Amino acid sequence: MKSRCAVTYVAIAALLSACGVFRGDDQGSTGGAAAQAPGVTSEPCPSAVDSKKGCIYLGTISDLTSGPFAALAVPITDAQKAFWARVNKAGGIGGKYEVDVTKYVKDNKYNPEVHRQVYNEIKEHVLGLAQTLGSPTTAAILGDLKANDIVAAPASWTSAWEFEDVIIETGSNYCVEAMNSVDYAVDTYKVKTVMAVHLAGDYGADAAAGAKFAAARDGLTFTNVETPSGATEQGRAITEITKNKPDLVILTTGPADAATIIGQAAAGGYKGRFIGTGPTWNPALLKSPAAPALKALYEQSAPGKPWDADTPGHKAMRAALPGVTPNDGYTSGWAWAYPMKAALDAMVAGGNVSRKGLLEAVKTLKSVDYEGMLPAEAGNYADQTAVFRQTLINKVDEKAPTGVTTVKDFFTGPTAKAHTFDGPCFAKL
Repeated sequence: MKSRCAVTYVAIAALLSACGVFRGDDQGSTGGAAAQAPGVTSEPCPSAVDSKKGCIYLGTISDLTSGPFAALAVPITDAQKAFWARVNKAGGIGGKYEVDVTKYVKDNKYNPEVHRQVYNEIKEHVLGLAQTLGSPTTAAILGDLKANDIVAAPASWTSAWEFEDVIIETGSNYCVEAMNSVDYAVDTYKVKTVMAVHLAGDYGADAAAGAKFAAARDGLTFTNVETPSGATEQGRAITEITKNKPDLVILTTGPADAATIIGQAAAGGYKGRFIGTGPTWNPALLKSPAAPALKALYEQSAPGKPWDADTPGHKAMRAALPGVTPNDGYTSGWAWAYPMKAALDAMVAGGNVSRKGLLEAVKTLKSVDYEGMLPAEAGNYADQTAVFRQTLINKVDEKAPTGVTTVKDFFTGPTAKAHTFDGPCFAKL
């Protein structure tokens, strides 16, 4: 299912190389250090544990200041720094390299143009991307990632990543998540009508498409409402919910948007159920005016277990992040790092330490050890038809560290189990 590098991008790369613009895999440009490949040096990392090891530089592009997901993105980024610090303390990659994810960190403001700009600033300095946050933002650099064999770990779950070799996604996509949510609501609440309220683009439309597929299979009436980002921009969505009164709303927005929609819909008399995709939740919402409505009407679908789960990976994460305010941005960020580590280990073991070597290593991975945070089969990148289809449902719980506890553990609903992925879901909305 994963696609091959487009011929046109290869041709463009060759042309730029001939013109001296693109310098290829023999150029590292990491502060004057001896380079083996872009982002790989024989000199140690700036904060090396062992100065005898070389350094692999990975870039990070995230929503660090003013975008709608900054409250999640900052913990995501901090967790990944802690993850790789733990890897380095444990001996690094293959006993030969340590990994630096601190030197090349950029803010995308959740804007595709900004994302592309800052990516271009760092791409010659890194072997791959430890994080590229957002679906539409990552889509803005996807062509270049493919042209240059740059492997990237996304901080997003769009179904488009199922078809891209260079993207090492973790956990089920938004489409699967929404399918499972609808099937869960049919079983749990006997819903008959469902409305998808969502942001535009690969994030919101992907979940809306999943809800549509499940509604069709389950014989439900389906309504689709696209809404802009911004807590003050949710008037139409609120009106559609309170006017039509669907039994279930599948919500795919930012946390502030979600709080506005749920709080004001409840104030307007809505008494149905909301299930929001993972990024709709932030524990700070429990301190918002919408808290009573969230506790009464909202559940969160999720691709993984929350902060306080009892797995070796969760325990390692909590130990590596002492004193932080729990946030499942940390949980996601930590989990997202495991496939990159597995690929780097395989690359070094295979002896081809380069972008192409890393990409080939990814294609050998039949499973990934997530230390219990996810089933190992979630990391199957060798099978081009594999799509991980398990998600969870959480409920609001004020006593829980991140404000949610799991009410339904990893499961696959009948819609997701039967669905054939032959293209990104959002393209079929």
